[in-house]
Amino acid sequence: MRKQFLLSGSGLPTVRAGHTVGLLGGSFDPPHAGHVHLTREALKRFGLDKVWWLVSPGNPLKTEGPAPLGLRMEAARALIRHPRVTVSDIETKFGTRYTAETLGTLTSRYPGVRFIWLMGADNLIAFHNWERWREIFGMVPIGIVARPGDITAARHSKAARTFSFARLGDRRSGLLPRASAPAWCFVNAPMLNLSSSAIRGRGDWAGRSNLNGTGTIGHEAHGQIPYPIGGPALP
Repeated sequence: MRKQFLLSGSGLPTVRAGHTVGLLGGSFDPPHAGHVHLTREALKRFGLDKVWWLVSPGNPLKTEGPAPLGLRMEAARALIRHPRVTVSDIETKFGTRYTAETLGTLTSRYPGVRFIWLMGADNLIAFHNWERWREIFGMVPIGIVARPGDITAARHSKAARTFSFARLGDRRSGLLPRASAPAWCFVNAPMLNLSSSAIRGRGDWAGRSNLNGTGTIGHEAHGQIPYPIGGPALP
């Protein structure tokens, strides 16, 4: 008899067998309303049961390290409070550095759960630079949400051309969770012109000034977002 719930190890998310979970990975340095918007669209357009924000210890493609993990985790949890969304440092707990490693561990630890990798169109443009990117396409379906200025370049990217045979049309986005990899779907959606790099560039990511010396947000900033996030909240 199959267990009703698949329980992970200590401190790891719990999910019901047969559910579909969207995985939104990134440094979230800082998290902002664009992440919330992508999450909302993914839940709706792909018919997901849950979305997990995978806050990574660092981005292998970036030379400069992000703000401390504890700070980014707390900012993400303060930003998005929704029963179907979990903020997790699962990559740190697994000890994985690359997405392919994380997906391999997740699919092994959570048999019976359908995972979908989520990302904005900007990530599809550079996806061929990711470690074992072809393998990632073959591991789980991929859901891509449009972002301002990236639509044309994303649709003509190397990854999009290589796996053009596996693309589901926008109107078939609801079929993605039960599709066999490789399968991917690019959905058009109302767009927010926000990015973590732009927020950092403007000097609006004031979280570092709230560090109390332990890599976490001090008491005076707890539960608050110490920078402008823009956009609507997740309903």
